[in-house]
Amino acid sequence: MLIKCPYCGPRPSEEFTILGDASVRRPTSNDPATMDQWFDYVYLRDNPKGRYKEYWHHGGGCRSWIVVDRDTQTHEIFGTQAARDVTLAENKKGNS
Repeated sequence: MLIKCPYCGPRPSEEFTILGDASVRRPTSNDPATMDQWFDYVYLRDNPKGRYKEYWHHGGGCRSWIVVDRDTQTHEIFGTQAARDVTLAENKKGNS
């Protein structure tokens, strides 16, 4: 399977490590009252079948984090973006 790194171009998937769900957001508070949010963030993940956005790390190349939009059943890749660009776009949308 080839993954199009935004910086290096198409590269074999063996150069990457998958982290998982790109929609999970880290809690912003360290208050003890948010421990349930932290537990969910660290330990609970869905394992969907179908189209899904995931974080991938290009450890065998430029060492960048990217978001890969792919189907977990067929492994078809619909697109990739630099994780930084995805986060900046979401922050901009949240501040509007």
